[in-house]
Amino acid sequence: MRILVTGGAGYVGGTVARILAQQGHSIVVYDNLCHAARKMIPAGVEFIDGELSDRPGLENLLASGFDGVMHFAALIEAGESMKKPEIYFRNNSASTLTLLEAMLATRVHRLVFSSTAAVYGEPESTPIREDAPLHPTNAYGESKLLVEKMLTWMYRIHGFPYASLRYFNVAGAAAGTGEAHEPESHLIPLVLDVALGRRDKIKIYGDDYPTPDGTCIRDYIHVEDLAAAHLLAFEALSVPRQLIYNLGNGSGFSVREVIDTARRITGRPIPAEVVPRRPGDPAVLIASSEKIEKELGWKPRHTTLDTIVKSAWDWQQIRYSS
Repeated sequence: MRILVTGGAGYVGGTVARILAQQGHSIVVYDNLCHAARKMIPAGVEFIDGELSDRPGLENLLASGFDGVMHFAALIEAGESMKKPEIYFRNNSASTLTLLEAMLATRVHRLVFSSTAAVYGEPESTPIREDAPLHPTNAYGESKLLVEKMLTWMYRIHGFPYASLRYFNVAGAAAGTGEAHEPESHLIPLVLDVALGRRDKIKIYGDDYPTPDGTCIRDYIHVEDLAAAHLLAFEALSVPRQLIYNLGNGSGFSVREVIDTARRITGRPIPAEVVPRRPGDPAVLIASSEKIEKELGWKPRHTTLDTIVKSAWDWQQIRYSS
């Protein structure tokens, strides 16, 4: 199959693009490299430096023939979205509408959308199911929810097939690709930066949450498991339908648990400092992935925090030694 991967120079998009290429698919990566590096693009994969807001450019590209699109391109920092919500609605929501318009115009009718657990906000109960209320607590989550709403109408009116995959916290490394955001905002690579001596300490944003140790609890999913879910969802869209799935491993780990695990895996002290909470951070986010397991047969293979942190640590050591 020939697949367009937007944001394919990033962490998740790059991992998926690499695995797809290894399986013999024809992959085109479309990315503006605003938070990614060209070296992350797999060898032999066609790369186009472009903007999602460029509808003529997208239509010209899509008209060359694609079986579908995997859409990862987005700004992802929840904290930043609470300071500059306008750039999240422009980049994540409006630009995705441009992509959808270009797909409709060129009759490319299969989309796997990188959504987020942030669409749920502060959950009423855990683990979170796909039919839980959608009340984002930050502009990042709202920008993704707006896209999900657009997709619902595209399916209802145009019969546009799509899968919306709501990620929880993606981590780990696979297929020669790991987290390399610039700037970095995710907990595990930040903790490992301290272990590597690239940062003095890790900040814990609040220790007064209603959790066993007072720090936020998150569901961490290995990037390789995430990639497998994307492939299954894309194949399932060969029949026009609307798919919405959570992707997580079903277990939650607190910020302190992540730090303690990293200390054990790396053998480094990793100093930590408690600072005030960040606006919009829910106390607990844990997924129920029963729906995708039942319907598509997906089940995460890398479920322990030790496995996830160890793969990330191996990647970061290689990344900074080369």
